[in-house]
Amino acid sequence: MKTNFFILFLLFFTSTIIAQTKLADKFYNNYGFVKAAELYEKAIENGDESEHNLTRLGDCYYNNSNSKQAIFWYEKAASKYEIDAEHLFRFIQSLKSLGNYAEANKWMKKFVEIQNNDSRAKNYDIGNLLKYDELNKVEDSLSIKIQNLTINSENSDFGTYIYKNELYFASARDTAKSKKYGWNKEPFLDLYQVSVKEKGFELKFSNPILIDSPNINSDYHESNVAITNDGKTMYFTRDNVTKKNKLNFDKKGTTHLKIYKATLIDSKWDNIIELSINDEVSSTGHPTLSPDNKKLYFVSDREGGLGYTDIYEVNILGNNQFSKPKNLGPKINTEGRDMFPFVSKDSTFYFSSDGRLNLGLLDIFKSNFIKDSLATPKNIGAPYNSGFDDFGFFIDSDNQNERSYFSSNRPGGKGNDDIYTVYTKVCSQLVKGVTRDRKDNQPLADVTVKLIDETGKTIEEVVTTENGEYQFTLKCEKKYTITAKLIAYSGDQVTINTNDKDGNVIEQDLYLESLIQGNQIVINPIYFDFNKWNIRTDAQYELENIVDVLRVNPTMVIKIEAHTDSRGRDAYNMTLSDKRAKATRDYIFSRGISKDRIESAIGYGESQLLNKCSNGVRCTKEEHQINRRSYFYILKK
Repeated sequence: MKTNFFILFLLFFTSTIIAQTKLADKFYNNYGFVKAAELYEKAIENGDESEHNLTRLGDCYYNNSNSKQAIFWYEKAASKYEIDAEHLFRFIQSLKSLGNYAEANKWMKKFVEIQNNDSRAKNYDIGNLLKYDELNKVEDSLSIKIQNLTINSENSDFGTYIYKNELYFASARDTAKSKKYGWNKEPFLDLYQVSVKEKGFELKFSNPILIDSPNINSDYHESNVAITNDGKTMYFTRDNVTKKNKLNFDKKGTTHLKIYKATLIDSKWDNIIELSINDEVSSTGHPTLSPDNKKLYFVSDREGGLGYTDIYEVNILGNNQFSKPKNLGPKINTEGRDMFPFVSKDSTFYFSSDGRLNLGLLDIFKSNFIKDSLATPKNIGAPYNSGFDDFGFFIDSDNQNERSYFSSNRPGGKGNDDIYTVYTKVCSQLVKGVTRDRKDNQPLADVTVKLIDETGKTIEEVVTTENGEYQFTLKCEKKYTITAKLIAYSGDQVTINTNDKDGNVIEQDLYLESLIQGNQIVINPIYFDFNKWNIRTDAQYELENIVDVLRVNPTMVIKIEAHTDSRGRDAYNMTLSDKRAKATRDYIFSRGISKDRIESAIGYGESQLLNKCSNGVRCTKEEHQINRRSYFYILKK
């Protein structure tokens, strides 16, 4: 007998834990993460440290942006089980959010091990997973717009420099040229200029023309302009040509790039001089200036460099004199190609490289090494960088829309290389409304309203004002769920889909219904399986409302009544309903409500039918259902 009792007790205890998990799942699926976390923790306290419970508990805190608690439960799960990549990924993200990169890297190794068996992990760069994910992420707080410039041609167009609303760039668009560049069979590059105006976020260009000087462009390559602050000196790259405008080859039959400078004389670029920093046996190009115009940065493949091409600096001494070129060293240069330098007005150093962690080929990087010699370059990520060559970065510092430019040979352009512009356009909308009592339409204060994104993560949470008002700022073209909850009220939940109209205002009232109606606590019907009285998960979900009301009203006392329909014998229904009433009572007790709070729990069987469906009367299932009910009467408020 004792053994049988122990087995029955064990079965009952196990079923109780399973029921708690099912109830927690129901709250989780309805974005009730706080309540779900409470129930998952209860199940764990009772001994159910299943992978499901541990990871779901981590998810509850992750979705509510509580990284510290999320880490605790994910780590517990990951240490005990081979958790899937999705939860491992969230664990790593939580660690990163708190700056714990060392621990994140540790678990990233585990992520690598399972990536071939889990589709969630297959698209990550095995060598640099932690950073690779960051490179692909476009900053979500801003709407970043990228546009292919209308001035691009079917051939190569690249390199941007803007001075007083004149945009200078290199292009191979002159198909009338008889000479073609052997590398890509396009015409040699020339320097062009175009007037640019901006209205709102729209760029307007004049027709591109060759740079306004008869002496700048040759029959061969010219590119990469840099102009001094006073507008009187221009540095540019050109093929090494003779005085007769012929390519000048070295002893090995190679022609190299050189940097030249021109002076503005009577509105024309003239007095072209080759810089002394050029080398006859290597290329020198891609000039850019420091903000104070005291330094010149350039690219060269000269002997003594760290890689295929390196970036160097020289001091501009005046009278066409320069200091000895200095290699920027391993903080910038790599064994690969490091090129296309640019220095913004705030002295941030931008360049392109294929020798560092990147998304493929040349990527654009930035570094603060001018102000901090120990600074490490950072890949600026998408959308600037892609799996193709991305280079020639330039910031128009005078532009109110924080507009920048870069060049790329990514798919979808007009030609071989194209110039793109990127700007940040904050596109947001407002959703606002009032939380109201569904019965009398009156505003409800102190309602907790949550904004949840389409992944289920709580973005923001507010409590309504004394007038029941709430509002959230939303991003354009997104899907959100808004929930409203108040103790002793049934909640409301709506879905919002924003469009692409900046500043659009969405009016959305939310309606809650008081659970205390007259002398009752009214909840949705609780159902029992046929011929049973155990509390199902859906019934537990509803009974949590009773628990909440009793918790917030600590002196309230209630009684419970349970009723059945007329099907079955009268005496049996009386007994069944009484068992259901007491099972309902016991569930409420199990949630920490003291026993003196429920005066009685009585079943009345079919003795108090609400309609005609008594013994012998034919009725539909729906009509019988009306009689299967439970009441929660308030005896003391």
